Amino acid sequence: MTSVVVIGGGPGGNQAASRAASLGARVTLVERDVVGGAAHLWDCIPSKAMIATAGALSFSRRMGGLGFSPVASPSYVDYEALRHRIKEITSRLQGSVEELLASQGVRVIRGEGRLLSPQTVAVSLPDNPEEELSADAVVIGTGSRPRVPDWANPDGIRVLTTREAYPPPDLPEHLVVVGSGVTGVEFVHMFSSLGSKVTLIVSRQHVLPHKDAEVAAALEDELLRRGVQLFKGARAVSVDQAGGGVVVNCDDGRVARGSHVLLAVGSVPNSEHLGLEQAGVKVDKWGYVTVNQHCQTNLPHIYAIGDVSGKLPLSSVAAMQGRKVAEHIMGLHTREHRHIDYDKAASAVFTEPEIADVGLAEAEAFASGRKIRVTKVPFGASARALINDDPRGFVKIISDPATGVVLGGCVVGSQASELISVVALAVTAGLKVADLVESCLVHPSLAEAIAEAAD
Repeated sequence: MTSVVVIGGGPGGNQAASRAASLGARVTLVERDVVGGAAHLWDCIPSKAMIATAGALSFSRRMGGLGFSPVASPSYVDYEALRHRIKEITSRLQGSVEELLASQGVRVIRGEGRLLSPQTVAVSLPDNPEEELSADAVVIGTGSRPRVPDWANPDGIRVLTTREAYPPPDLPEHLVVVGSGVTGVEFVHMFSSLGSKVTLIVSRQHVLPHKDAEVAAALEDELLRRGVQLFKGARAVSVDQAGGGVVVNCDDGRVARGSHVLLAVGSVPNSEHLGLEQAGVKVDKWGYVTVNQHCQTNLPHIYAIGDVSGKLPLSSVAAMQGRKVAEHIMGLHTREHRHIDYDKAASAVFTEPEIADVGLAEAEAFASGRKIRVTKVPFGASARALINDDPRGFVKIISDPATGVVLGGCVVGSQASELISVVALAVTAGLKVADLVESCLVHPSLAEAIAEAAD
């Protein structure tokens, strides 16, 4: 029987363990915190739970457009109730994963794993002797942690990393957010909806620098409408605490003052203390474990998945990597087996309005000189959007003008994270715009805009 040891029980690790066990492997999963990993503890689930609360509060302020008069909007959020809600959600999800793994015979060890040799994993156990495990295959899924710039000293009170803000000890009166990528703008949306004044330091000339410029502009318009202050083209270089608040200094001389500062400036891989060097596993200069299309390291029986692999830092990608790795270990790649195409992975930004995209981007196509067909429909033309009194945003479809094949697309608007699934399926399956146009969708629905945009 093939023995598999998985180090790290995040979205990728638990999927790898579950799939390998279902295929007949003897699996041991080593996790130091909770099964579900950072996604359950600090990232995806807690942040989206807070965003759901913030979204409900924001919606209550717009209910006048739905015929409510006068509208009594909640004036505050019960932070203790919110903490309890987040804990309940994460505990329930963790319990579901653990029950599944137990039913499949996966052994879960609470401890820290490291490689003693290419085929041996040592597990440090609290108050117990170290245990050694032999493995035919090892899967490393230890994730990442927030990057802390050398000019900052987070204290968990006034100077926060993302993992200290779900929620923070108190609702910030004025939050300064450093970093305008996906995580940064989600926090801006979250806390501005909850009632905080927010200043966002944007190192580039627009937020979401790796997204479609038109998409970024739509989000900026919404942030400005809410009263968010944008420091464009500024890089934070220091943060000081003074007078019960914080002072963030920028390289161009501008100064942002607030009650709290949140650092959202990327992440670093958790690849230290894993015995990678001793085992002969290569990492790049940033600490990411180098992998091929099968997520194999330079040692073919050792795999790396999730954030530590340096690929797309998305829970959905990590989970897919975990399943694919398990299938590769158990020999399914000798039959029909598709590699992960990271260019076709859908992603979302849970702001208001939501943003989601997949596949080829318009700017990317133009930069490479590729001919594309771009079609767009605003939600202002959607009956369902008007019924919902939320016509913000649009659907954009990118296709090949010669073949009609859908190459990509983006959605800005309500439920964009759900709607993008239709476009993602079209991109993955190589469908044509005609396939979307000919789909008889529900009326009235927001999804109709996808078919209309494809026409």
